[in-house]
Amino acid sequence: MKLSGRHALVVGLGKSGDAAAQLLRSRGAQVLGADDKDLSFEGELRRVVPESLRGIDLVVASPGVPLALPIFAEARSRAIEVIGEVELASRFIEEPILGITGTNGKSTTTALCGHLLATAGLRVFTGGNLGNALSNRVLGSEALDATVCELSSYQLESIVSLRCAAATVLNVTPDHLDRYPSLEEYAKAKERIFENQRAGDTAVINDADGRVRAMMTNPGVRRELFDARNPLRIERTELALRAPALRGAHNRENAFAACLLARHLGVGIEALQEGIDTYPGLPHRLEPVRVLDGVEWVNDSKATNVDSVEKSLTAFAGNVHIIMGGRGKGAPYAPLRDLMRGRVKTIFTIGEDAPAIASELSGAAEIEPCGVLATAVFRARKRARSGDVVLLSPACASYDQFRNFEDRGEQFKALVRGLS
Repeated sequence: MKLSGRHALVVGLGKSGDAAAQLLRSRGAQVLGADDKDLSFEGELRRVVPESLRGIDLVVASPGVPLALPIFAEARSRAIEVIGEVELASRFIEEPILGITGTNGKSTTTALCGHLLATAGLRVFTGGNLGNALSNRVLGSEALDATVCELSSYQLESIVSLRCAAATVLNVTPDHLDRYPSLEEYAKAKERIFENQRAGDTAVINDADGRVRAMMTNPGVRRELFDARNPLRIERTELALRAPALRGAHNRENAFAACLLARHLGVGIEALQEGIDTYPGLPHRLEPVRVLDGVEWVNDSKATNVDSVEKSLTAFAGNVHIIMGGRGKGAPYAPLRDLMRGRVKTIFTIGEDAPAIASELSGAAEIEPCGVLATAVFRARKRARSGDVVLLSPACASYDQFRNFEDRGEQFKALVRGLS
């Protein structure tokens, strides 16, 4: 892709947008930014309106910016090229890209896959939606054996030619229904990860998820199936999941997918097992914080939807006090009722969706409205007894009270570590 002399507008100036702007400049493009916030930007900053397209011949969209906005419709009507940040970066990546998407488990699977490849001695970039924008891989410029990329549905909406040598859709459950008109449309966005695969590539399919199993793959693409309810055998050897960071049934799903992706690049069973055994885990995903007077405190702030909370709860047999709430995503909470009965002692509610959580989960456990996270932590400290677990697993986005889920998790850890 020739960028020298082009006039590019980067829409959305978060981490991905900033990285895209740097990549564009490094390849000779003149770069302008568009954002509805007043941000520091190296160059002219415009608003996210059609009028900002003057003099522009390329638009690069950050993943958090809805492609339904008028600025993108106007760009397409003028035949201005519109691509996403991952599409832009992928056009400059020569090594195989291993792509991971799904409603839940993307980040863990991405980090674990990168760890497995590194354990086998491969040179790897791990990033994408995980936090390190794919454009940073191109800016790094060193020779690598593989790029492992977490891909959100938002990022997949704007791909054109992005090809994953191996790709997986882990699962599809209700999420982002504030952006998609239906679960089917959300699933179609996920399915695009397989769109540009060629003969000899690998599609890793969760056979236990009907929506994933039904996804189409191209002729000649190997469909590698896994089912976390059954053992995974590679080279006739069963993989063992012993690492504390991979506890819970949902992490079997993540680990099996990561191993099958790594197998596409020839990683052997011994390296896979060593990688699984030494995987350190990611922050904010069933992250142990401390044990205080026999009570285990766990930070699962990344659980931003109901299905993720369901999977996290299955990692604990019982005696759970759960902190839930934030900005809801439109999915019902009632499906958690049966799982919570006998497993959850108390539900501490916070944030905008606290009333909905209390209403839909009434009777599943004792409910205590807290409003804010600090109150929930202090009340959980009073209620919990030795052998209990206090779990922050919100089922909601964080933006009503926090910058993001990481901010929410860090504040939770600080509050917990400050308990006497």
